[in-house]
Amino acid sequence: MKKITFALLVVFALASCTQKSTKPAIQPEAFNKMVDGKQVKLLTLKNKSGLEMTVTNYGGRVVSLMVPDKNGKMEDVVLGYESIDGYLNANETFFGAAIGRYGNRIAKGLFTLDSLQYKLAINNAPNSLHGGPGGFFKKVWDAVPKGENEVELSLVSPDMEEGYPGELKVTMNYRLTDDNEFAITYRAETSKPTVINLTNHSYFNLHGAGNGDILDHVLYIDADKYTPVDSTLIPTGKIDSVKNTPLDFTTPVAIGARINDKNQQLAFGFGYDHNFVLNKKDSKAVSLAASVYEPQSGRFMEVFTNEPGIQFYCGNFLKGKEVGKQNKQYNYRSALCLETQHFPDSPNQPAFPTVVLRPGEVYYSTCIYKFSVK
Repeated sequence: MKKITFALLVVFALASCTQKSTKPAIQPEAFNKMVDGKQVKLLTLKNKSGLEMTVTNYGGRVVSLMVPDKNGKMEDVVLGYESIDGYLNANETFFGAAIGRYGNRIAKGLFTLDSLQYKLAINNAPNSLHGGPGGFFKKVWDAVPKGENEVELSLVSPDMEEGYPGELKVTMNYRLTDDNEFAITYRAETSKPTVINLTNHSYFNLHGAGNGDILDHVLYIDADKYTPVDSTLIPTGKIDSVKNTPLDFTTPVAIGARINDKNQQLAFGFGYDHNFVLNKKDSKAVSLAASVYEPQSGRFMEVFTNEPGIQFYCGNFLKGKEVGKQNKQYNYRSALCLETQHFPDSPNQPAFPTVVLRPGEVYYSTCIYKFSVK
């Protein structure tokens, strides 16, 4: 029997644009380098409506994404670097990266599966984060273009890599449709029982990458509950209501409106860095999870998924040390992430939805980011 889990298809539906600005100065030659004995490259995806995105097979990273505003002016709305050296030499912030084997944190890098305990690499002491220091964000994926609007990325993660059991075969497709959809889909199979939680770590600023902070972005999250965390950002195991807390985004509100409220959860996360439990009527259906509106440009982003959770992170650990595309600094809270996912530390939380994948089962994940203008 096959087990199907949907986690990540990304859709961008954009208003047609009549005016274009100069695109970021990103050249394929700047990504032409051997890393770990494999060829790194930059790929450009285009659709018939003029949407354009660049991707590198180093970490499966979204490098740039051009999105129009209400006047048709194009801006690159994702953080990143103009060369492979930027990604190799900077402190790891996971800009645009494919995340695996396990997105988010696992407490103390330990979990037990089928009575066997596994110890993972620690890279966010005292915990393991985003698959460990050698996670998928550092792998050079095999890349096969599928026309000008799609690329298939694949890799094989060996048994016990970063401490995870089972040889894991992963295929990931990035595709731009003629309806201005950017779709990311994941498929994975394992040779041994393992845990898996794949996602994408793109940082968005709807003003444009490096153009100020995101505190004026108006956020909605379709979640009445969230998973509170301890001081190391590991879930306590409880599922609490967002009502009467700064984490209530069931009515759209500016991100900066309550971010400085006196609240223990905000103190633990240095702002928002929390998993929200989505209001799902059908656990297998793709439905609206969140939306973000930036009033000045009119850019509007919706997020759809059938995953049970979404991580909202607002760039609390960006300190301006990262200098990205067009020599712009990425400052404190200058971007946000909305990562569709299963819950953090699920392997150690029996009450959370399972993340176990067994031989003979197929992991398939999809999520939708949809762009328009108001």
